[in-house]
Amino acid sequence: MKKRFFIRKNDLLLYICAMSNISPNTPVIIGVAQFTQREQAGHAPLEPLRMIEKTVYEACQDTQAQNILTQIDSIFVTNIFGYQYADAPTQLAEILQITDQIKVKSFSNIGGNMPQSTVNRVCKDLEAGKLKAAILVGAEANYSLAKYMKSGVKPDWTPQKTPQYIDGENKLGTTDLENNYELFLLTNAYPIFETALRKRLGHTPAEHAAYLGELYAPFSKIASKNPFAWQQNAFSAAEIQTPSPENRTIAYPYTKRMCANNQVDEAATLILTTQAMAEAWGVPQNKIVYPVGGADLHDIWDFACRPDVTQSEAIAHCTKIALTQANLVLTDIQAFDLYSCFPVAVQIAREAIGILPQDTRPITLTGGLSYFGGAWNNYSMHAIAQAVQNIRQKPQNILLNALGWYITKHAIGIYSHVPTGKGWSDASKETHLADLQAEINAKALPAPIEKANGFFDIIGYTLLYDRDGTPKKGIALVGAGKERAWIFIEGDANTLAQLENTEWVGKSVQVQYDEKRKRNIVFLDSI
Repeated sequence: MKKRFFIRKNDLLLYICAMSNISPNTPVIIGVAQFTQREQAGHAPLEPLRMIEKTVYEACQDTQAQNILTQIDSIFVTNIFGYQYADAPTQLAEILQITDQIKVKSFSNIGGNMPQSTVNRVCKDLEAGKLKAAILVGAEANYSLAKYMKSGVKPDWTPQKTPQYIDGENKLGTTDLENNYELFLLTNAYPIFETALRKRLGHTPAEHAAYLGELYAPFSKIASKNPFAWQQNAFSAAEIQTPSPENRTIAYPYTKRMCANNQVDEAATLILTTQAMAEAWGVPQNKIVYPVGGADLHDIWDFACRPDVTQSEAIAHCTKIALTQANLVLTDIQAFDLYSCFPVAVQIAREAIGILPQDTRPITLTGGLSYFGGAWNNYSMHAIAQAVQNIRQKPQNILLNALGWYITKHAIGIYSHVPTGKGWSDASKETHLADLQAEINAKALPAPIEKANGFFDIIGYTLLYDRDGTPKKGIALVGAGKERAWIFIEGDANTLAQLENTEWVGKSVQVQYDEKRKRNIVFLDSI
């Protein structure tokens, strides 16, 4: 009589991984999918959850394994900003008919850093054995929603409701004081960082405008070849930097083609599990991509209190920690995806990471938020999906950065075709991150002066315009020693236009607090 040998399932998974020399709990990405919803005559646009449903099924197919959806035990939804659901993770589980098997449901807080931050979180939990397989999803349908609102037609979508819960601290990016100076609009704040950086680089306004056009032209070219990109026209540097009826100035010095485009319909899904599970389910090894390093930090939250608004300590620290975890150095990285909501974000990240301006390695995989599209909080999930596809096509290491709010919240991720990293469950790394965060926070300057009077130097500024391109006022961050203040710059259109062609950063201005308007004012004719 023949003896029968029985191997327990967990022992079999360990045996499979031992044969491949990879730790069984090594986190892996096994499936990705993206969807860009374009107008089709006779077809009503899908709402965000239905767009996500489509990408989940496609990501499952992408794994080339059977019944992957039945193995999912956790759902992580990036904050859907444009169209709200009461409980997006639960509602998605119901749509996918996997409610009973889901143990962890998450709906992220606001921030473009969240897709990468979530990957970092999920990798730790997978390695620790807390999760078996997770889907990370996100979508926006702002283009279709805006069209519905303009037409007055109500979409046949799930009724909107305020989310019942949001994971983590959903802290706003601006204070009441900053909101009083209209800085709740990202398009008003980022240009102030840009003019401050222009001064540090020693560029004239004309030189810097040309520089920004040259910076973004390659982004546009890559988007023109990306089937998922919202904007698929390749623009020249001149077409990007030069204001025109199709490319109006949003806020000086940014034209429309330099700003993130959030009026898009885009969705993406990632499927993460462990090496052991992937092999047990029959996922081909050429489909597996490894997240090998990652870290999260934030810069000084109140951006007016940063000693230098043109640099990011947080990105620099995150990069070093992620590279160390991955057992790599910067020269081992073949490509990057730098978060590109505005040009200054690209430049600050490039410098903080250590990429020289003359470096020929690509700094976008997708075409960036201006041309690929900035699906509010979810852009970086598309960047990660694209990184996975690129690595499958050509073995390489890719580093991407994701950020939220006002160059505030940061997450770094490194992806590879091989598991080069030291692992994710490192308590010393977490302690080190906490210490670094405390060091960054300790460098904060005093809060901006609410009622400023006297002479201050302009640190950075922008101009706001009417739709026809006429300057209507300026906003500036000013300083004297360690003191900071926000101001409005006022004057007639011709006088305000002087700020476009002459460098005003570094100029001393006389600030007056207007008690009636509750704002600090500088009248241009007094400069």
